[in-house]
Amino acid sequence: MNADALILSFDTATNNCSIAVTAGEIPNGRVLGSVSFDSGVTHSRRLLGAIARLLRSLDLEIEDMAAVAVGVGPGSFTGLRIGMATAKGLCHGTGIPLIGISSLDALAASIVSDRLIAVVMDARKKEVYSCIYRTRSDGTISRCSEPTVLSPQELVKQMSEPVTMAGDGVHVYNDIFRSALGDTADIRAHNQWPDAVQVGYLAAAAFNRREYHDIHDAKPEYVRSSDAQLSLVSPLDREQ
Repeated sequence: MNADALILSFDTATNNCSIAVTAGEIPNGRVLGSVSFDSGVTHSRRLLGAIARLLRSLDLEIEDMAAVAVGVGPGSFTGLRIGMATAKGLCHGTGIPLIGISSLDALAASIVSDRLIAVVMDARKKEVYSCIYRTRSDGTISRCSEPTVLSPQELVKQMSEPVTMAGDGVHVYNDIFRSALGDTADIRAHNQWPDAVQVGYLAAAAFNRREYHDIHDAKPEYVRSSDAQLSLVSPLDREQ
């Protein structure tokens, strides 16, 4: 990949909306500009405007981008749909490749640790979205599990070695993690949400491998069914 090839990236999986323009991948990537905000209104009312302002501040156009990258979740169902629809619209109108990046992977990529890394995002309903990683010698991450949704109590049962934990879920369930794991858990309080900068870096690596998403088939990675989907299952089906 050309070191100057630019990626527009954003993540709307949580209330914290993050947008960035980056060039390159880990460990030599650079940030041209980024913005994030805690959206008190839906991301749909602010996302496109924030993208336009960021590009304008950098004297860039959407056509200058090599690809558009979007965090595909898991996270807020509404936020993920808004992010994916926005990414598809930008790519459809310009012919720019679309790249989807796991929001859990993006959060993990912001952490450097010689311990096991557990990303823990609040999934509500007394559950967390989680995935386990290790940091490679070159600073990139590798998955040790697949993304899942489970209770915090079930998650701590899987921790058989010292672990670095990050994500907004560690704040919500801090007492459970501290009580069960004690000093074996290094909780990173400042790593709470997926960062669009890391989405961009991971997307650059995918761009290098030509791992693009079809704009017609691309969809968020919800990990668990929405309430609407669950309501379609009959009580008899649930008992089976």
